[in-house]
Amino acid sequence: MGVVLMGYRGCGKTSIGRKIADRLWCEFRDTDEMVVAAAGMPIAEIFALRGEAFFRDTEADVLAEALTHTADVVSLGGGAVVRESNQSLIAGAGFSRIYLRCDAEELHRRIHADPATASARPALTAMGGGIDEVRSVLAVREPIYRRLATAELDVTNLSIDEAVIRVTKLI
Repeated sequence: MGVVLMGYRGCGKTSIGRKIADRLWCEFRDTDEMVVAAAGMPIAEIFALRGEAFFRDTEADVLAEALTHTADVVSLGGGAVVRESNQSLIAGAGFSRIYLRCDAEELHRRIHADPATASARPALTAMGGGIDEVRSVLAVREPIYRRLATAELDVTNLSIDEAVIRVTKLI
């Protein structure tokens, strides 16, 4: 059985997912990385040059592809769950679905501490990426994460290795 990791940007989906895949001897698929490969440019550039609609369409395509690999670990882009068609794909794919929950303040700290943020994480609203944006977007997405999840793990105060151990027990 495969594993889908979902949650807001900065919660650790990619870092945790890579280690879980290694531990389970399976492939790791990151839908954001797949979008970048398909578009041939970083996410911030996709948003700037092609727009969010193009990004979300490409994301839906790579999500459908990733979910055909039913024994793999798949890390979803934070907003992949917003489209209802994606929700149906995720729920129907037969994967364990883990919501990596994290407090807004810690998410904001992690996002701004990551040197890759500028190229990989464009602002999602006119609020410009600050704590108010994190809280606002999380308020919309969190109910969807919870509805889709087969399990939830609060990673706010966990190291990557601690989260890997706990997620492995949840699947």
